[in-house]
Amino acid sequence: MIPDTYVLEEGEVIKAYIAIGYGETQGSGHKIKTVEQVSNASDITPSWFKKGVEAALLAPTAVNQQKFSFEHVGVKNNRHQIRAKKIFSMIGYTKMDLGIARYHFEIGAGKSTLIWYEYRRGQRVHVVTSRSDRRPCVW
Repeated sequence: MIPDTYVLEEGEVIKAYIAIGYGETQGSGHKIKTVEQVSNASDITPSWFKKGVEAALLAPTAVNQQKFSFEHVGVKNNRHQIRAKKIFSMIGYTKMDLGIARYHFEIGAGKSTLIWYEYRRGQRVHVVTSRSDRRPCVW
């Protein structure tokens, strides 16, 4: 930890750190899922949606498991509705991974006026409206 690099607001806690930087060697690539495996992107969904999914697939996840999916639900009140879903994993961290993937999705899509939905106990729940509603990666 580097002193004074961030400030935690009341009720916030650090759950994990993500190391970013350059290694001594170039490293090696890892297997990633396809856009079709994690979304309903098609010829009729907006092109920015596919770009968002592609960016999410590059996001770091626990042991590269990519246990998430994205669905373009439609447009309501001139705002696109996106469903982001975590998928069960024995390893865990899926909620955190989903938050990181959603943030990468927004960056790749170039959109900050999305409406995110999740399903909890079979009920659709509005989660967050846009990237500007919160600090980065705090879900």
